[in-house]
Amino acid sequence: MKAFIPAVVLVSALAAPVVAFAQESNAPLTRAQVRAQVVQIEKAGYQPAGGASPYYPADIQAAEARVPAAKAASSSTGGVGSGSSAIVVTH
Repeated sequence: MKAFIPAVVLVSALAAPVVAFAQESNAPLTRAQVRAQVVQIEKAGYQPAGGASPYYPADIQAAEARVPAAKAASSSTGGVGSGSSAIVVTH
C-alpha cells in the first residue's frame, strides 16, 4: 500500500503536462487564419465591400453555410488528393 501512493503521485505528475497541452486548442486565431476564412467566405459569394447591406446577417450566414459544401466538393472531385504520387520508370 505504501508503494501504491507514490506510484499514483508519479503517474499524476506525468499526466498533468499532457492534459495541459490538450487544452491549447482554444488558442486565438492568427491573422493568416482569419484572412483565409475571409477569402473562403468571399469565394462562397459574400461581398463585404458592397456597402451596407440590408440583409447583412442573412447574407454572411448563407455564405458561411456554403463554405463546408464548397470544401467537400473541391476535395472530392478530380485528380490526385493531398498525398504525393510516385512515377516508377523501368528500362
